[in-house]
Amino acid sequence: MDIRQLRYFVNIVECGSLSAAARKLHVAQPALSQQLARLEAEVGVPLLNRSSKGVTPTENGSALYRHGHFMLRQFDQSLEIARGKTGSISGVVTVGLPATTVAAIGLPLMRCVRERYPEILFKVVEGMSGHVAQMMQRGQLDIAVLFSSDEAADMQVEPLMTEELFLILSADSELVPPGRDSVSLDEVSRIPLVLPTRDHGLRQRIDAAFENRNLATRVVAQVDSLSLVMDCVDAGMGGTIKPMGAIMRESAGGRPFRHLSFQEIDLSRRNYLYSRPPDQMRPASLAVHAEIRASVHALISDGDWPGFSLVEEADSGSS
Repeated sequence: MDIRQLRYFVNIVECGSLSAAARKLHVAQPALSQQLARLEAEVGVPLLNRSSKGVTPTENGSALYRHGHFMLRQFDQSLEIARGKTGSISGVVTVGLPATTVAAIGLPLMRCVRERYPEILFKVVEGMSGHVAQMMQRGQLDIAVLFSSDEAADMQVEPLMTEELFLILSADSELVPPGRDSVSLDEVSRIPLVLPTRDHGLRQRIDAAFENRNLATRVVAQVDSLSLVMDCVDAGMGGTIKPMGAIMRESAGGRPFRHLSFQEIDLSRRNYLYSRPPDQMRPASLAVHAEIRASVHALISDGDWPGFSLVEEADSGSS
């Protein structure tokens, strides 16, 4: 097996068909099929399940995909390091962040990495936390921020910060009288809400908090897009329940929102920093990993992030 065969196989799995992979790789499909056949012959077991709808990896194929993807990224990054300046930290580092985390930390982190490590090509992937977790499991990311400590096996997981959740309303909303800075769950149960779908971890956390008080939420729309949720809230369709990261970018762009804390309950969410074990991380990944922790620590300590707290200052039982 050589690097070319491995690269072909990984692209076939990601594209879901040989024809799509051939177009992406600019390779004739018969040649691609031939390389795949040679790879399967060398491995000694089928790697793909074939059907009229395309291809999916077998159990053995999934294992090869996970390890192969990581090996290809290491190979490509080794080339980047070899081409870089002697003595400098360089390479490609891919970080997966949920949308609210991007809104809070994205720009400050990009600036820090760019200023301190100009030879690092810093790639940020924004997505739903479940999607980011899948990419981390598949070896497509070097580092990720997720909301659970058990999303990916064989990874180093560190608590990063805790986010308080708020009821967020448009600036001129009359759903809660002006001047109020907090609400009870009972009050919120009567307010129309735009929330994520039930598959979303944040929605499950919100529902559990209300169910524990024998209350139900009045959901008028279920949306898994942060920007659309905030558009709905701004248009007066209802409120939402999010961390402050959801309105940081909006407020900076001239769209002010109200945020009200919850009375009689600690409604919060823990953020975890995922990476490979230190001995498996390249210098560039280690540098970005340290910058994420340093940036979060500085922004929280300086008071620039209301509603966020460092893990060592938070209740260790929250998650």
